[in-house]
Amino acid sequence: MMCGIRASDCQWLIFQFAMLLLLYSIHFEKVTSSNLPQSPIESPLNPQPVLPLLAPSPLTPFTNISMPNLSGNCPLNFSNAKTALTTTAIDCWGSLAPYLANSICCPQLDATIKILIAQSSFSSGKLSLNKTHSKNCLSDITQLLEAEGSNHQLLEICSIHPSNLSDSSCPFVHLADIENTINIPTIIESCEKIDPVIECRDKICQSAITDAAVKIASRKIGSRLSGDDVAMVEDCKKIVLRWVASKFDSSYANKILRGISSCKINKVCPLVFPDMKNISNECGNKIRSQNTCCDAMEKYMTYLQNQSFITNLQALNCAHSLAENLQKLNVSNDIYNICHIKLKDFSLQVGSQGSGCLFPSLPFDVTYEQSTGIDFRCDLNDNVEAPWPSSFTYSPSPINIPALPKATSDQSGLRSTLLLSTLLLLSFFTW
Repeated sequence: MMCGIRASDCQWLIFQFAMLLLLYSIHFEKVTSSNLPQSPIESPLNPQPVLPLLAPSPLTPFTNISMPNLSGNCPLNFSNAKTALTTTAIDCWGSLAPYLANSICCPQLDATIKILIAQSSFSSGKLSLNKTHSKNCLSDITQLLEAEGSNHQLLEICSIHPSNLSDSSCPFVHLADIENTINIPTIIESCEKIDPVIECRDKICQSAITDAAVKIASRKIGSRLSGDDVAMVEDCKKIVLRWVASKFDSSYANKILRGISSCKINKVCPLVFPDMKNISNECGNKIRSQNTCCDAMEKYMTYLQNQSFITNLQALNCAHSLAENLQKLNVSNDIYNICHIKLKDFSLQVGSQGSGCLFPSLPFDVTYEQSTGIDFRCDLNDNVEAPWPSSFTYSPSPINIPALPKATSDQSGLRSTLLLSTLLLLSFFTW
């Protein structure tokens, strides 16, 4: 946004415009929320199911669109992966990127980098870059993504370093060496028709990639691998994944890479749990006051909700981890049930009524349209109870990963056009 006046006056105009958008969003929520289904139980931790939020088109002028300043010293052909780069920029859009990082943004960025290196191997014959090229190419990638609206701190958010583009400790990176070592037909057959649900259950493609990585690492060592060689195998897995990406067009390669990453993502809880002493004091042993206990729990959940959007399966893992830690602090009562804690309460809250937005466990991308802005779908917007380990044995069968936890109603994910007012508007002043 250009202002041909003093900076202070420009900031005031931006602030006034932001406030107008905020008033618009509040009015819009009042109009739309009356048509949404009501939650059967009302409580601060169990709000009405109002779902997700979009950055409307008036926000477009705020985005930091500019011409990329490329180094001129990167051998990657960016034009061959334009779709992947655009998808990444939208998945990592501006101030939303930190909240989309774990489930959408960073997996897509990682896939794009692998695809770019894979395609460069057609001319270079190598599935890695040297240190100098890695640094220059990473700078160029971020410049291209920022030019399309991505967050300017994307590398920090996703912990991407030049070493992610190099060979690290894997002993072989040349195509000829790789293809003389691995079982090409087996890997192609295992990965060419990947289904995220089946893959996470049976690990067909992942097992083929691991076997290939072990063969490559063992070829240098000349003997069986030891525990000290685990890091080398992991680095070789990255090389094999790049090789797999080189065997398919960028769109399908992206599907394979995102499908594999979703298996890993959904197995863990990405949230950081702060000290739980206040909950244990109020909810431990015999609860003296249910209101005081639930108030402590609500404050704690509010902290968790400010961290990130998470998938429904991640929420299951988070619910189990939190309950397990609380049980170690003598919280034996099912406070999820007592305080009406739902799975959606572990994810970022959206809309004026603070309804949690859980992402699907299957890979998906954020979308952008000129008329609507940033858009994404929230899954499981109905009231799915958070399971307490004492009454629920947490042992998710591989057949259910990724899959949906059973909802308490048939209500499917909803979409709405609510403004992400506080998160989006106020963050523009830091750009």
